[in-house]
Amino acid sequence: MTINPDLQGRSYPAAEVYDVGREKIREFARAVKATHPAHFDVEAAKALGHSDLVAPPTFAIIVAQRADAQLIEDPDSGIDFTRVVHADQRFTHHRPIVAGDQLRAELHVDSVRAMGGGAMITTRSEITTVDGQRVATTTSSILVRGEGQ
Repeated sequence: MTINPDLQGRSYPAAEVYDVGREKIREFARAVKATHPAHFDVEAAKALGHSDLVAPPTFAIIVAQRADAQLIEDPDSGIDFTRVVHADQRFTHHRPIVAGDQLRAELHVDSVRAMGGGAMITTRSEITTVDGQRVATTTSSILVRGEGQ
């Protein structure tokens, strides 16, 4: 199956809400070797002006990947996940993610570029609070290898 070029310009609506919890932040911080006390100690985070524990910057990937799943699972996309190579990931933060946030992400397919028998797909996830406050924008590029690649 080939990648559907009509994916470009498509959007996938914000789906389920992701509740950011203190333990989720602590676990993620440990996993990525982030050692700042504001990721583990509420008082340390409050001393920096945050309302609760602050997540490491790459924590946004958890919410973004839930949005990405809509594209990957879309039968109209033509994406065979076994052929996907992650090419690039970028984060733009509009404000820190903190424990207690309720977040959702809307996914936008910004480009689909044929490459040999495969395609490079660039997506953008707009992460907001449930009341619409902008939190982060993630941009991701994946290479879907063609047959024989």
